[in-house]
Amino acid sequence: MDHFDYRDRTLFCEDVPVPELAAKYGTPLYVYSEAALVQKLTEVQTAFAEAKPIICYSVKANGNLSICRLMGKHGSGFDVTSQGEFQRALTAGPEDSKIVFAGVGKTDTEIEFALRNGVFLFDVESEQELHNIGKVANGLGVKANVALRVNPDLPPKTHVKTDTSVKGVKFGLDIETIVDVAMGVVGHAGLSVVGLHMHLGSPILKADPYRMGAEKGLALIKQFRAQGHDIKYLNMGGGFGINYRKDEAKPASAFADAIMPALRESGCQLILEPGRFIVGNSAILLSRVLYTKATGGKHYIIQDAAMNDLIRPTLYGSFHRIWPVNPAADVPVTPDVNGDPDDPQPFRDMPNCFKQDVVGPVCESGDYLAKDRPLPGAKRGDLLAAFSAGAYGMAMASNYNSRVRAAEVLVTGRTHRLIRRRESFADLVACEADCLT
Repeated sequence: MDHFDYRDRTLFCEDVPVPELAAKYGTPLYVYSEAALVQKLTEVQTAFAEAKPIICYSVKANGNLSICRLMGKHGSGFDVTSQGEFQRALTAGPEDSKIVFAGVGKTDTEIEFALRNGVFLFDVESEQELHNIGKVANGLGVKANVALRVNPDLPPKTHVKTDTSVKGVKFGLDIETIVDVAMGVVGHAGLSVVGLHMHLGSPILKADPYRMGAEKGLALIKQFRAQGHDIKYLNMGGGFGINYRKDEAKPASAFADAIMPALRESGCQLILEPGRFIVGNSAILLSRVLYTKATGGKHYIIQDAAMNDLIRPTLYGSFHRIWPVNPAADVPVTPDVNGDPDDPQPFRDMPNCFKQDVVGPVCESGDYLAKDRPLPGAKRGDLLAAFSAGAYGMAMASNYNSRVRAAEVLVTGRTHRLIRRRESFADLVACEADCLT
């Protein structure tokens, strides 16, 4: 996380001391670095520059309007999976942004909305969906541009809940039948099959699956063209992994090296849908310690961020590095591993640390941000930072236990501004209060 660093034992986001943000905006608080967001988008643009790619930021990773607007300002389009995300993309702009609509369950209302609002193309997930898009388009007197999403049946690459291109998942058309599906819409009055789409899952830490996927995609593109489809786009989705623990992820250039050979041969324009890669390491979740507790042979740090703020640890068993914002003089400043379960010596170079669970106030045993983590002792009022929290953090936040969702702040150099205010109780009950009898 290049734009988060410790200076004199205080964590900074760019040039702003993080305690200053906690004092002004309260906790829990998502803190984003504008420089980090732009840097990661630029990395993708630079790595794939030869392909002149259409980069569509994946709104599902983090749909904050200010972040989407920043992406659009720096040349990105948008990948959306619902009408709500589509409306976010339209609101963030700019007006000429290319919007790709993915997702396995697009409703007729969503399809019509997209067609009326200039959707660039649909990523199509099933044969029935394909024909339904054609029917809706015909009813509007327009032609829908579509990319057929293939499940390339590659070996497992990531967590079972986020691996989208193995047998037995709901995503895409089977590689064995997709050519027949494409044949069935040759000459369709409401459809133009202009692309092939695949999204391999997320987060993926190796580049080789993209090479294998692109090669399979190239073979399909040749068959589609032989049927008469004018295939212009190869959409390789997103899913590039990031560093959650240490240096496990690949740079964007490694994925470019894997994808470009097949892309060159295809003659297609490349579409990419990165989300996590751009926003994941661009933010921390800031929390404040409420209490500490020792019971049943375990030690707990109870702080004010909960599973409703960051559900990834309990949902996926995901690892987020956690460390004090102001570490004491007798403990390391941001250790390299911080309790990586794969590390045989988790307390190496970590004096005055002991195993603790970092938990929140929600009434679930699954409400934790870390388990058995080597951490220094904490006291009431201390600030903690959960790193790599920008992707699927706030985007998956909820109001469980009637907890209001966190505020979000964007830091730019020495300045900072609110990009989502903290919810109030009135916000929490707004959809219910008018229905009271």
